[in-house]
Amino acid sequence: MLLLQPSAVPAPALRGRPRPRRRLVPPPLASAPASIVVSSDEDAFTRCSGYLFEEGAATESELPTAYDLPGIAAVYRRRPLLVLRRSLQIGTSFGRWFALRYLDRVNERADDMFELRAAQLRRILLELGPAFVKIAQAVSSRPDVVPPAYLDELSLLQDRIAPFSNDVAFNIIEKELGLPLDMVFSEITPEPVAAASLGQVYQARLRSSGKIVAVKVQRPGVQAAISLDIYILRFLASLARKAAKLNTDLPAVLDEWASSLFRVTLLHI
Repeated sequence: MLLLQPSAVPAPALRGRPRPRRRLVPPPLASAPASIVVSSDEDAFTRCSGYLFEEGAATESELPTAYDLPGIAAVYRRRPLLVLRRSLQIGTSFGRWFALRYLDRVNERADDMFELRAAQLRRILLELGPAFVKIAQAVSSRPDVVPPAYLDELSLLQDRIAPFSNDVAFNIIEKELGLPLDMVFSEITPEPVAAASLGQVYQARLRSSGKIVAVKVQRPGVQAAISLDIYILRFLASLARKAAKLNTDLPAVLDEWASSLFRVTLLHI
C-alpha cells in the first residue's frame, strides 16, 4: 500500500541539473528531522519472518479489507502448514523466553537478569512483527502493570523500529504508481525519514508540481502477517478462556483490538 501526502517541510530551492534517480537529495530532504529516531538494529521482522512475505503475496488479495474473522479463517484454513509454521515460531520464541525466566528464578538470578530478559523480549516482539509490536506498544503505556525495566524496553518500540530494505520500498512505490520513480519524483530521500511497525516514510518532490510530499510505504506482507497472527491469537484466546474459566471474554477483547488495528493498517502507516 502506498500513500502520498503533502509534507510539512518547506520546499528548498534547487540548483543545477537533476542527478540520477534516488540520488538527487538536497540537504533539507537528506535526513530525518531531529525528533525522529530510527533504530540501527537490522530489520528483525524480515530476517525472522520473511517467509510471510511470499505467503502474503499469495494471500493478501484474498483477505478482507476490514476485520472479518470468518473471511480470514476461510483463507488460512486452506493453508494449514503456514498456520502451523507460524504457530510454532510464536510458541518457540516465547517458550524459550519463559524457560529462561524460570531458570533465572531457580538459580536466584531473576533480579540480575531482569534488564537482559526485558531486552530479549523486545527483540522477540520485533522478530514476530507488527501485530506483536502493536500489542507491546499498547502495554508500554501501562506503568501500573508493567515493571520499569520492561517499560523502558517496550517504549523503544514506539519510535525506534528499524526500516525494511530501501530497494524493496522503492520497488513497491514503482509498482503502485506504475511508473519509474524518476518519472514521478524529481527528488526522493535515499533513506526513510521515519519508520514504524507498519511501514516507513520518505520525502519526495513531485516532478509535475515541485511540491514536497510524504511517501508512505507499507511493509510487504504486513496485512497477511497481521491477519494470520490475529487468527492464531484468537484461537489461543478461546482456549485460554475455557481452560482458565475466565469471566472476561478474551476473544471479544481481541476482536475489538483487531478491528482497530485493521483500520490503522488500511489508513495509515
